Amino acid sequence: MTQGLAGRRIVVTRPAEQAESLCQAIVARGGEALRAPLIAIEAADDAATRHELAALALDLRSFDLVFFVSANAVQHGLSALRLASEWPSHLGVATVGPGSAAALHAAGFERVIAPTAQFDSEAVLALPEFAPDRVRGRSILVLRGDGGRELLADALRERGARVRLQTCYRRRMLAPDLPELLAARPDALVVSSSEALRSFERQLAANVDAAVLRLLPLFAPHARIAALAESLGFPVVFTTEGADAGIIAGLERYFASGAGAASPD
Repeated sequence: MTQGLAGRRIVVTRPAEQAESLCQAIVARGGEALRAPLIAIEAADDAATRHELAALALDLRSFDLVFFVSANAVQHGLSALRLASEWPSHLGVATVGPGSAAALHAAGFERVIAPTAQFDSEAVLALPEFAPDRVRGRSILVLRGDGGRELLADALRERGARVRLQTCYRRRMLAPDLPELLAARPDALVVSSSEALRSFERQLAANVDAAVLRLLPLFAPHARIAALAESLGFPVVFTTEGADAGIIAGLERYFASGAGAASPD
């Protein structure tokens, strides 16, 4: 394996549960992964949500498809839906990215509908299984975190589907130790969430010393996040391909170009 990130210190801002594979990939290429999660993922275990999920578990046969917006939705939603009965044989599963697809396969689903590139709602909606003539009149359950984009649900409804949105996990914003991050002398930031990016920008705006972190090259696995970074005043922003492989490739291309000098030890 190449050492394309040798001597580079990369800030990984993913939730702790989702960061390890990317951190390992950075280390495998000679770099150092600086873990600075900006979001914590927590189960939505309030009484109302537990009641809603229990009711859905008893009513699964009324749906034609369950869509999991992320691996977090698989982790926090699937077990609740399986409590009451076996998974109906007619009920398909779909998701948006390779991580969540792998989680569904690991849970025993052989057939998982998911895009193979550009892992977002737009790519899902472009799949033949989500064409208007395929979803019209069908009942689709979408398991997600609190908030999030409404594009998928809105588009499916416009195409004639009946959509039920169900929260199964929550996001909590975190504040990394900015002085500690500065002391580590990072070379780049990886940000995979618009919500996390907005939170991080507010923290930098409130800390004069840490504002220098804004000058680091920022790598985002989606054009939407990259555009937000630019609008928030991050001057050096790159859009990578999705998933770990795409982020690593983007980092390696940047540093191979000689654009950034390795941080001295």
